[in-house]
Amino acid sequence: MEQVKDPFHGVTLEMILNYLVEHIGWEEMGRIVNIRCFTINPSIKSSLQFLRKTEWARKTVEDLYLRVYKQQHKKLG
Repeated sequence: MEQVKDPFHGVTLEMILNYLVEHIGWEEMGRIVNIRCFTINPSIKSSLQFLRKTEWARKTVEDLYLRVYKQQHKKLG
């Protein structure tokens, strides 16, 4: 039986945010996911606090991470 890999295995929310900031930046993140912690004085700390309390926003950011990650690895492959 083939095991389905969890794309988030070993990846923390902080790692996801750092990856997105590095690859697309706060401005683009705020455009795609319009939340204040991305658009007004953005920081990893404030974003982590909000995303840990707000399930829909966390899910949206996780989906964005998967899209960006796949696009980056297509370019490299």
